[in-house]
Amino acid sequence: MAASVPSPSPADKFTFGLWTVGWQARDPFGDATRPALDPVDAVHGLAERGAYGVTFHDDDLIPFGSDEAAREQHIARFRKALDETGLRVPMVTTNLFTHPVFKDGAFTANDRGVRRFALRKVMRNLDLAAELGAHTYVFWGGREGAESDAAKDVRAALDRYREGLDLLASYVQDRGYDIRFAIEPKPNEPRGDILLPTIGHALAFINTLDHADMVGLNPEVGHEQMAGLNFVHGIAQALWHGKLFHIDLNGQRGAKFDQDLVFGHGDLLNAFFLVDLLENGAGGVPAYEGPRHFDYKPARTEDFTGVWESASANMRTYLLLKERAAAFRADPEVVEALAAARVGELAQTTLASGESYADLLADRSAFEEFDVDAAAERGAGFVRLNQLAVEHLLGAR
Repeated sequence: MAASVPSPSPADKFTFGLWTVGWQARDPFGDATRPALDPVDAVHGLAERGAYGVTFHDDDLIPFGSDEAAREQHIARFRKALDETGLRVPMVTTNLFTHPVFKDGAFTANDRGVRRFALRKVMRNLDLAAELGAHTYVFWGGREGAESDAAKDVRAALDRYREGLDLLASYVQDRGYDIRFAIEPKPNEPRGDILLPTIGHALAFINTLDHADMVGLNPEVGHEQMAGLNFVHGIAQALWHGKLFHIDLNGQRGAKFDQDLVFGHGDLLNAFFLVDLLENGAGGVPAYEGPRHFDYKPARTEDFTGVWESASANMRTYLLLKERAAAFRADPEVVEALAAARVGELAQTTLASGESYADLLADRSAFEEFDVDAAAERGAGFVRLNQLAVEHLLGAR
């Protein structure tokens, strides 16, 4: 008998961008394989499948260059769909990468006029984000970079990047908007080298901002894995800094182009440990309370039936991994294996409360009498622990 698959509901806080289910499947080598999807139809389709919310770039909802009357009409239709379905808009962002005007970037374009236009475009969309109740505003600098080292003064570019975010943060604060910013790192594509390419780069940059407290991260699975990095480790560090403001879930198979696969359709074991971290954290307490946002692209081979199947697949996979992670943590053999591997011991401070380096120097058991050979011979038990995770993931336990 086939195992039951959990059904998503708004309580799961699953969200999708209009650009995901609405992707027409163009790529650098091929034209669209699907017609455009009306944002209103996207809202209703996501609601029917148990999603909690929908997100968008300004240009996803309002075609670039629309006059004011057309803009208001698009917004009104979208609002009506939200009211009819109950879907929320937790996050909004700005398209600063599609139009040719942004071919050399937005906040970091060499052309000062382009930089000023980009700031105005964001400010206008921040107003809409606040009207729709969004609390997170994402910045993905997909064009902020270069292909030629001679063409971009990176130090000046970072100055301009910082100037732009400082100005926009002041704008949000002065308007009284309840909005935080989240930077989305990516190493490359579409630019050869993108500024702030990883979680670590973005964290260092945030520390230089005037309003660093209101700026965090929106890491994406594929973006970190494109650089050969461990996404679970990156998320753990973002949490450690208190900077995980939003998250983008998808699938990726190794260091190649940005695949944007369905969540779990890439490195499944890493996806398992990611869900375990988000949902169980330390001591079974969720480490992240925000939306579980899917930033994927339905495969180019699919018609609209396949598009909606892929949307459901993201949510179903997450819920299955959540179930497997809970079973893993509740397994007595896993509890014993974790203890044997001394995983919990890492949470103990290396020096006891009140102990100083002088006390450490005086402790002969810490060095002179420490049995190095016995410690070196002792197995860690990590392979057994990992195998238990695999067996739970495969449903063998």
